[in-house]
Amino acid sequence: MDAGGFEREAGGLLVKKLLTTSAYCRHCCPALGINLRLILVSGKTKEFLFSPNDSAADIAKHVYDNWPMDWEEEQVSSPNILRLIYQGRFLHGNVTLGALKLPFGKTTVMHLVARETLPEPNSQGQRNREKTGESNCCVIL
Repeated sequence: MDAGGFEREAGGLLVKKLLTTSAYCRHCCPALGINLRLILVSGKTKEFLFSPNDSAADIAKHVYDNWPMDWEEEQVSSPNILRLIYQGRFLHGNVTLGALKLPFGKTTVMHLVARETLPEPNSQGQRNREKTGESNCCVIL
């Protein structure tokens, strides 16, 4: 285990030790963590186990600090540009896995991309309105 509380299991699954008041064995009780399968743009995947208290920024830093060897070609220069996408939406750094109500003991898939900034919150809605010809103005007759 390293100073950040991470362990490497035999199957290559990276595990972050949950901070709880009770005794906890990660090997015996994986259902207490949230398993994330992260997918890169290249299609490569890796699974990680996290606590519900971990934020998107925590996850990005952990993945950066423990970058898988088979992802070497996709290595980024900083954890600050790693972004998680869940259900088609970018997650802001302070969003925790618990806030997303992800299931314990089951695998949740997220995409991991390198991007300097997040898109504006209304940018997708604006694009959809442009495609459909809708507008937000009104006409008074």
